[in-house]
Amino acid sequence: MTHPNTFDVLIIGSGGSGLSLALRLADKAKVLVLSKIALNSGSTYHAQGGISAVLDKNDSIESHIKDTLVAGAGLCDSEAVRVTVEQGKKNIEWLKDQGVKFTQQKSKNGEKSFHLNREGGHSHRRIVHTADATGKELSQTLIERAQAHQNITLLENHNAVDLITNHKDSSTEHKVHGAYVLNTITNKVISISAKIVILATGGASKVYLYSTNPQISTGDGIALAWRAGCRVGNMEFMQFHPTCLYHPKERSFLISEAVRGEGGKLVLPDGSPFMQHYHEKLELAPRDIVARAIDNEIKKHGIECVYLDISHKPADFVREHFPNIYKQCLSLDIDITKQPIPVVPAAHYTCGGVLTDLNARTDIQGLYAIGEVACTGLHGANRMASNSLLECLVFAERAANDILNILPQSVFPPPLPEWDESQVSDSDEEVVVSHNWDELRRFMWDYVGIVRTNKRLNRAMRRLELLKEDIAEYYGTFRVTNDLLELRNLVIVAELIIQSAQLRKESRGLHFTQDYPETDDSKPAENTVLTPNNIH
Repeated sequence: MTHPNTFDVLIIGSGGSGLSLALRLADKAKVLVLSKIALNSGSTYHAQGGISAVLDKNDSIESHIKDTLVAGAGLCDSEAVRVTVEQGKKNIEWLKDQGVKFTQQKSKNGEKSFHLNREGGHSHRRIVHTADATGKELSQTLIERAQAHQNITLLENHNAVDLITNHKDSSTEHKVHGAYVLNTITNKVISISAKIVILATGGASKVYLYSTNPQISTGDGIALAWRAGCRVGNMEFMQFHPTCLYHPKERSFLISEAVRGEGGKLVLPDGSPFMQHYHEKLELAPRDIVARAIDNEIKKHGIECVYLDISHKPADFVREHFPNIYKQCLSLDIDITKQPIPVVPAAHYTCGGVLTDLNARTDIQGLYAIGEVACTGLHGANRMASNSLLECLVFAERAANDILNILPQSVFPPPLPEWDESQVSDSDEEVVVSHNWDELRRFMWDYVGIVRTNKRLNRAMRRLELLKEDIAEYYGTFRVTNDLLELRNLVIVAELIIQSAQLRKESRGLHFTQDYPETDDSKPAENTVLTPNNIH
């Protein structure tokens, strides 16, 4: 008889990748899905743009592959790119079968088909979407499907503290056995045992002061895997979305790239355009170029923001294509059919992460990573717009196939040790956590942001070393809380980003440094890989 906290599969994360994997496994496995807060609190729910896939007769697999490789600036894994792109269409059809309602269009002869948007870096219209709230439709549909399945248990308000593995030695393969998990309501830690564990925790953009991501994007999966002994790759490539709404009442609302795809123009406060000074594709240049251009214009002119103007389009067109953005901006007294939208860049996507193979396997047996937490080789040095949800779906399917192959031979782990908090007490100074959280995000924004230098990186690392000591002492003394766990994880992620940035002696993709402003083409491009044993 198994313990009630024992499952075939434990999925940490309830976004698009985690839920789609759960649904693909549940007919043949008992699955537990953990959500740090609410099931719809992750990045998937907030995704506006859509999912890239070759669905138009004038488009091609080769074109999508080429666009992705160009955006990735020489660091994409070509096999990962091809696998992802080739499996795009069938994954869109799978979502449609689950009940996801995508925006349709009618041809002249009355036939319906997917309406496709075009976004930066894409040479064709290939973004299938649900108006400007694709993630919300996707998330809600998958949640409903998961809630209805008898083999899926959904557990909200539970945050993973640490993975539980066997002790790696020369005679035993390093294997995951489960995880310690904090109930964030009761503040009690339980152990959950599983044959297979999947990290689907999303990215780490909350390591920065300004981000388009929800509050929970604190790099938890990357830190969990790193502490357990997994390699991570390409952490210097943090993508900054060029256009986050700039408003005191709304600090993380994303203005979708589709606005630029449909003709939106970036302008200065006086209405003059500036993208012609930076790239031939103007507003449809790759995100890193647009983000740096905006950052440069803001600093050059000493202004607080630039503006994204789509008011030259018919009002009905704007309201129909961007109903969510229109409604949100209008609530802040900005009528985007008549006024430009104030925007600034903000941290948006983690292109690096836990290294995986093409079946989403990590360095630890039984541990998988899918979605933004993983480094599959698809994105290289810069993620192309709307390839992220595609990656979630494709690698969830590939992980599911692999897990279903090995699950019949897998055995339940031995009984897990209970969480020991006999040597700790309740905190009497929570201000330490909030102060360190704020300090970390501020110096990461100032020193390890869109434009970097050796001096800034060194300065950030010095501050980080002090924070690490503070947090390690605090963690060893007091009972864990959700805020403390997130801070502990963010410090690890920050260190990985800084170290990776220090190792790359060139500018490439999302990593731009004034000390090495050119891309080094004298040798083949190399990924930045960090290994725990080499650093700690």
